Amino acid sequence: MVMDDRSFKRLFLPYHPKLYRIAYALVGDKADAEDLLQEAYCKLWNKRHELSDIRNPEAFAVTLIKNLCLDHLRSARANRYEESIDNVSVAAEVLPDRDLEVKDEMNTIQELINRLPENQQQVLRLRSIEDCSLEEIESITGFSAVNVRTLLSRARKMIREQYERLYA
Repeated sequence: MVMDDRSFKRLFLPYHPKLYRIAYALVGDKADAEDLLQEAYCKLWNKRHELSDIRNPEAFAVTLIKNLCLDHLRSARANRYEESIDNVSVAAEVLPDRDLEVKDEMNTIQELINRLPENQQQVLRLRSIEDCSLEEIESITGFSAVNVRTLLSRARKMIREQYERLYA
């Protein structure tokens, strides 16, 4: 049975925020995340005649967006996650000179994150930026719980050590 547009929207649009968060966490760029999400919806729509056989549409959509993101990352290794410093919220009472210090520290931390191995970057982004649970990270990345914890621990330790060396 071919799915109509109403059924398609009713089935997949509730997952939109989650799929976007996953895509953004994996690729680290809002525009790329939106493009990949659009590509995912196109692929789902083109397979609408097969979607009625899927038991868990959420898992199917999550797996699809994860695979699209990983393909994107593989093909564009040079693209690294950069969070705009303009989006860093600094308390209103921060003095202008302290504001510059905070922005400089955020730039430094972002550079340190960008130096991490790709798998550590992904796990760190999902946990720290997207606030995903360990179970969600396991589901998204395919890593075991032990591996996720190890990657997080190593990433945090490496960033802390490098940061302390720079600002010691």
